[in-house]
Amino acid sequence: MQKTLSIIIPCFNEEDGLLNLKERLYPVLDRIKKDHKIELIFVDDGSKDKTNLLLHKYFKSKPGISVKILKHEVNKNLGAAIRTGLSTVTSQVVAMMDSDCTYDPEGLILLLDTFERTNADIVTASPYHPKGGVENVPGYRLFLSKGISLIYIFLTFRRIYTFTSMFRVYKKEVLASTKFYSNNFIAVTELMIYPLLKKAKVVEVPMVLHSRQFGASKMKVVNTIVSHLKFIFRVIRLKVGI
Repeated sequence: MQKTLSIIIPCFNEEDGLLNLKERLYPVLDRIKKDHKIELIFVDDGSKDKTNLLLHKYFKSKPGISVKILKHEVNKNLGAAIRTGLSTVTSQVVAMMDSDCTYDPEGLILLLDTFERTNADIVTASPYHPKGGVENVPGYRLFLSKGISLIYIFLTFRRIYTFTSMFRVYKKEVLASTKFYSNNFIAVTELMIYPLLKKAKVVEVPMVLHSRQFGASKMKVVNTIVSHLKFIFRVIRLKVGI
C-alpha cells in the first residue's frame, strides 16, 4: 500500500508570498510523491487580499498531489485554521507548515525521513536546538521564545529546545487524541505539550528559522505572551490535579 501524507498550510493575507511558496514547495512535493500520495490542504483564514484567488491560481491537483483549498469567511486565527485543516485529513501522517517559508520547505523531506526512521509520534523543526539557528529574527522574539521554552522544559521534564514551531510531522492518531483549545498561536504549543504529558515520543530536527521575506507577521506579541502565561497556569493546574 502506498504511503500517504497530508500537509496543512494555514494562510492569512499572504498574497505577496504565495508564488514564492509554490516555486519552493512543489519541487519538494515532487520528490516526496515518489513514495507518498500527498494531500495538500490550504486553509485561507479570512484573508482580505488576493490570497484565495492566488491559491486557486498557483496550487492545482496533479498526479500524486491532491489540493484542497478551504476558506474561513472571517479570520479565526491560527488554531482555528489548524482545526479546520485537521477536520479534512485522510492520511495517517500529517504535516503542518508555515506559508511564509520562514522554514525552508526543503526541510519537510528531513522531517519526514526522521519521522519514518525513528517511529516518533511527533517530529518538529527546532531552530533553538544547539545545531539549529535563526537568521534576522528580532531579538525580542528570540528572548520570548527561548524564555517560554525553559518554562515548558520544567513543566514537562523533557529536554525539548523548541515548543513554538508549527513545522512538524505527526502521527494522525496523536492529533486525534489531543484536544487543544487555543485559536491563536498557542495552539502549536498545545499540540506539543499535551502529547508530551502523555509520554509521546518527540524528536527534534535542527533547522534554521529565517525572517519573513514577504508580507507582515500576524503574531501579536503582547497577546501571545498573555496566552502563553495563561496556558502555563493551565498546565500547572493539570499536573497538580486542580
